[in-house]
Amino acid sequence: MISPPKRQGEYQDRAIDCQEAMEPGFQAIVDCMLEAGWKRGETMRAFKRLIAADNMTQKESAKLETQLAIARAMLRAGKPL
Repeated sequence: MISPPKRQGEYQDRAIDCQEAMEPGFQAIVDCMLEAGWKRGETMRAFKRLIAADNMTQKESAKLETQLAIARAMLRAGKPL
């Protein structure tokens, strides 16, 4: 079972609390993968690839947001793109 946040709203350790709440779910996924016949190394590599893909998506989204902010600022300033 996933635990609810300790408090509502933002607080300093919210990310850590979220990670702790997710751990049992990830362990259950790993257990199911192992029961299905996947090797532990394969399962861990798959998780690492998922994390890497998410990190790359976040990085690309941040780049795009930066480019959009610059373009909006240039338009407001009357500068050509």
